[in-house]
Amino acid sequence: MAEAERIIGTPDIPDAGGTGGPESEVRGEPAGAGADTDRAETPGKGQRKIMVLFVVAVFAYLLDLISKMIVVAKLEHQQPIEIFGEWLRFDAIRNAGAAFGIGEAFTVIFTVIAATVIVVIARLARKLYSLPWAIALGLLLGGALGNLTDRIFRSPGLFKGAVVDFIAPAHFAVFNLADSAIVCGGILIVILSFKGLDPDGTVHKD
Repeated sequence: MAEAERIIGTPDIPDAGGTGGPESEVRGEPAGAGADTDRAETPGKGQRKIMVLFVVAVFAYLLDLISKMIVVAKLEHQQPIEIFGEWLRFDAIRNAGAAFGIGEAFTVIFTVIAATVIVVIARLARKLYSLPWAIALGLLLGGALGNLTDRIFRSPGLFKGAVVDFIAPAHFAVFNLADSAIVCGGILIVILSFKGLDPDGTVHKD
């Protein structure tokens, strides 16, 4: 028996610290490889959240763009279409101001603000690890891009274009789907902030 043990050798038993020891080296894994793997997974999770942001933004932008194209082609200079009687109509108008017809004398300023919002969201996306924040920022980004497209390409001119609005509830301002995306994204951000959830996934508890 002693001779057999001498030939085969006594297997190394890893210590209680779980450093891996020689057994890890035999498998080609350096000690502490598990911890490095966990850290390496974090950027991948962040990238998936960034993808969610851009998917939501593209969806909101395309939905707004297509709806405006249909409105301009079929509804502009026509009688409003009643959806729910007097409570909700589709009525195409051109709005030179901000969302819901506010501040028509400051078209260029609102264009600059929209562009600034887009830049801020793009910078914030680099540290985005929260799915709810990705959805909220995606809605803001898509809505801002939708109205900014009107500012740039529609008459009366570059950066002074009037936004196409068509959703007309009773006793309320006329708006579009980009405005709706911006408002929904803003409300979601307020809720997340009250809950203490940061864009990087950190949760603050009072």
